[in-house]
Amino acid sequence: MTGLQRRRLLNWGVGLAAARSFLAAGLGASLAIPAFAHHGWSSFDLDRPIYLEGKVSRVKWANPHAELMLDVGTAMKLPPDFAQRAVPAQAAQVDGPATLAKTTLPKRADRQWKVELAPLSRLDAWKVSEIKAGAAFAAVGFTFKNEIGSATLRAEYIWVEGKVYALRSSPV
Repeated sequence: MTGLQRRRLLNWGVGLAAARSFLAAGLGASLAIPAFAHHGWSSFDLDRPIYLEGKVSRVKWANPHAELMLDVGTAMKLPPDFAQRAVPAQAAQVDGPATLAKTTLPKRADRQWKVELAPLSRLDAWKVSEIKAGAAFAAVGFTFKNEIGSATLRAEYIWVEGKVYALRSSPV
């Protein structure tokens, strides 16, 4: 083997090692993206619950949590008796009446919102049937602090088919 052949083989080996490292780093980053993209309650403004109502346009009934797209009208308003509505007790310590009393409408004018529900196991514990496109739907929940970012609501309470469900934790 000539010196030139040895250098080419060595360069190829270094190149192959670099490519492997690059691929491994890329794979690691791609695996980290879903974990980074999935957020907990800390991303949301828990001091300012908001109310949305409208018609469901799309549903993703899968883990890590069910999601739906909600088309809201232009003249959304809080129902007159809203603060007095009864909400179910849940294992997490959530002051339902205080949450409803603080609830406001969103400041942003988006016509479509992504609503994040609970994991399927929790929806099953509450006996929430799979929500279908076209269903009338209302929710109280939390959006990102200062309503910055996408029009996303993490649901605390939902009203569907005449029933109300709490979603932060399991029923008591």
